Amino acid sequence: MTPRMRRRTLPTALMALAVMAAHVTYAAPTSAPAAPRNFEFGVIGHPLQHGRDEAALKRAIAEAAQANPAFVVATGIKSITEPCSDKLYAQRRDLLNESSAPMIVSLAGSDWSACLNSAGRSNAIERLNRLREVFYVDAESLGARRLQVTRLSATAKFRSYAENSHWEYGKVLFATINLPANNNHYRPEAGRNSEFEDRLVANRAWLHRLFTLAEREKMHGLVLFSDGDAGVTAEEGFSLLSSFRTKQDGFAEARKQIRSMAEKYKGTVLLIDAQPVAPGAHPEPAIQWRGNVGHVTMILDWAEVHVTPGAAALFSIKGGGAAASD
Repeated sequence: MTPRMRRRTLPTALMALAVMAAHVTYAAPTSAPAAPRNFEFGVIGHPLQHGRDEAALKRAIAEAAQANPAFVVATGIKSITEPCSDKLYAQRRDLLNESSAPMIVSLAGSDWSACLNSAGRSNAIERLNRLREVFYVDAESLGARRLQVTRLSATAKFRSYAENSHWEYGKVLFATINLPANNNHYRPEAGRNSEFEDRLVANRAWLHRLFTLAEREKMHGLVLFSDGDAGVTAEEGFSLLSSFRTKQDGFAEARKQIRSMAEKYKGTVLLIDAQPVAPGAHPEPAIQWRGNVGHVTMILDWAEVHVTPGAAALFSIKGGGAAASD
């Protein structure tokens, strides 16, 4: 090829490359935003509180993980009749840790607030502190697959409250909050409520943080797991006092705060608890709604909650286990 031919060929080749580059640059399709993704999570409804043996809990753990949920939350680790011993705590941690799905532990009153020492006196505070050491030593869940969580104890002012944790999945904020079913561990005896009062302050700050985070990050929803039912979806003027024979409703402040903050929140709030219910009530777990706030009491061994962003109902629940015996 002569030098003159090379001079003619080179510009031609360069022009061809430029045309190809322009074609690639301008013909590339614009990627659309990812559509909201549906997912499921499991909830174990504390079968042990109904007098069942550990085999019921083992089955619930295995069955709840079968559908490959994003995670599973266990509401309570022991029945009120079982010992509040270090040995049992460690045994239950090992059992829950066998879950193939990430496992979050939400404490029940039967795990700590009902515990007595050898003299028959309340041993609740010491047992709660021990549970924190056994179950909440780091910022992740239990299970073969781990889920990162943020604990209230990461805040210096509330470094004791490691059981309160939150995590995000699919633009929904999930959190545990320590509200034991026995009137939130309010004790009618004079001068015996230091634990209740301190936890009241911690939970107040925790709820404020959760709703603020959910609003700021434009979460589709906020899900709260607890042991006790605070009565948030009940009629105005509702009180749990008749159930506890005391002059103070231990859930009154949490109920008022959740209602107030939920009214300002643009998303959906779902409260899930494992408080015992009257025999024959709701053969299947059903979400009861009050505005944008839903509530469900887990009366089955376990259930599956479906999350469908963009749907009319963000949350729907399907019973996944046999009804717990009375």
